Amino acid sequence: MFDKDPQNDRGRRFARGEHPPDGQHGHGRHRGGGRYGGSGAELRRFFRHGDLRLVILQLIAEKPRHGYEIIKAIEELVAGAYSPSPGVIYPTLTLLEEIGYVAVSPGEGARKLHEISESGRAFLAANRPTVDALFTQMAEASEARGGGPAPQIVRAVENLKLALRLRQGRGPLNEDQLRTIAEALDAAALAIERS
Repeated sequence: MFDKDPQNDRGRRFARGEHPPDGQHGHGRHRGGGRYGGSGAELRRFFRHGDLRLVILQLIAEKPRHGYEIIKAIEELVAGAYSPSPGVIYPTLTLLEEIGYVAVSPGEGARKLHEISESGRAFLAANRPTVDALFTQMAEASEARGGGPAPQIVRAVENLKLALRLRQGRGPLNEDQLRTIAEALDAAALAIERS
């Protein structure tokens, strides 16, 4: 358990939300402008070292979730001001599983369903003031973004860009594939324009 890690005192820093020694604050992608939605110093402090673990654990405590559901939940809680990348979420889930704070069961397809354990609940209870402060901070970020882009749309656009990059990375497209992709994109553009 990392609340008794004498080598780097990781657990106590985790609970207090202190910065890691290398000065990196938080992970993932940041969008927009302003106090919580920009690329300035305020946003870099949005999640300090260990904070995201507490947020993820609280979300799993509310209901068992898949990794992708956790990403969506965080985006929605902060109105798109912050979007953790899968490269941050999945390793954090693995860590939480390894230290016994979550249990994993098979979900739909290859998805894993994460459920909080009793030791995870105890850890959350021990860190309740920090958890509450984090969720208050996220609510303030959401309120501050007010008229910002809807997180569902931001996520969908990012998913589309990623799908296109991945498909193009697999090799050249033939004429039928190009036509199919172009038609899908044109249909989506038309549907958006009409909405």
